[in-house]
Amino acid sequence: MTEMILTTFDWVPEMPRGYVRDLRVRWALEEAGLPYRVESVPFRERDAGHFTRQPFGQVPWLRDGDISIFETGAILLYLGERSNALMSSDRHRRSETIEWLFAALNSVEMAVLPWFLQKTSGGGSDAPVPEHLEAFLKARLTRMEAVLAGREWLAGSFSVADILMADVLRLVARLDGLAAFPACRDYVARATARPSFVKAHADQLAHFAASDAA
Repeated sequence: MTEMILTTFDWVPEMPRGYVRDLRVRWALEEAGLPYRVESVPFRERDAGHFTRQPFGQVPWLRDGDISIFETGAILLYLGERSNALMSSDRHRRSETIEWLFAALNSVEMAVLPWFLQKTSGGGSDAPVPEHLEAFLKARLTRMEAVLAGREWLAGSFSVADILMADVLRLVARLDGLAAFPACRDYVARATARPSFVKAHADQLAHFAASDAA
């Protein structure tokens, strides 16, 4: 089996460590047991080659032979199609996985990110957030609470949809935003207790820490 190449930054500041989105891909690769290695690009000086692979100058991207793919949602869908450990071959479960993968990006993350950025740019978890952002996030979490109260995972068995949704909700949990949503909180705890997440998270932290020591 061809070894895949996951590319991330060589270094990032302390605050985003453990949350840089290559974590989602590391997690999926570990869950599926797919062989891969990690390469780095400079965080501070992003050259033309970087923008060729990722037009917005972000990370990660994944190379699999002659295929190079960016955007974590697209990468996770690609990996899901490579492994039944990440997406069921049953067409009903597969369609559920895909819809929840997109829901994590389009319905939940779009509410989480403005709230999170407002909180962190304002000095921490006690920073005030405009009422419309709080209301938007609360509405999305209320709906997710209803969904997760009745199931362990989003599409039957654990899948790439759970990797993406749990990682999105981790940002809210980081600032104690899930206190009123116990099903969401427990879902994140279940997902992040998985050995593949634990390893992926530790590997990302070690990757950036190695650059500190260099």
